[in-house]
Amino acid sequence: MARRKHYHVYVVELSKDVLLKARFIRSNPGYQTGKPCVYVGMTGLDPDVRFDKHKAGIQANRYVQEFGLRLLPEIYALYNPLSYDEARSLEVELGIDLREGGYGVWQA
Repeated sequence: MARRKHYHVYVVELSKDVLLKARFIRSNPGYQTGKPCVYVGMTGLDPDVRFDKHKAGIQANRYVQEFGLRLLPEIYALYNPLSYDEARSLEVELGIDLREGGYGVWQA
């Protein structure tokens, strides 16, 4: 029996203040000034619920908790929903594509 596709990739816009974090900068040597900084993740929850959990400190990525501004559904909505394996692969691919486009990207 096929499993229901209920996983999502999501992208969170991060404040430019994240650029003050050396670890973020080291992870993004090709960052182009002026491009957005983002967090790319995957979840079995609705992306809005997952973002709220990050901001509340529940299983949170510290960059999203501290610097997360908003979700960017214009980047990810067309892909969802996905199977677990599809979401896991797309999370990595999307991060790579955004980083190659000059974005500052963080992935957990």
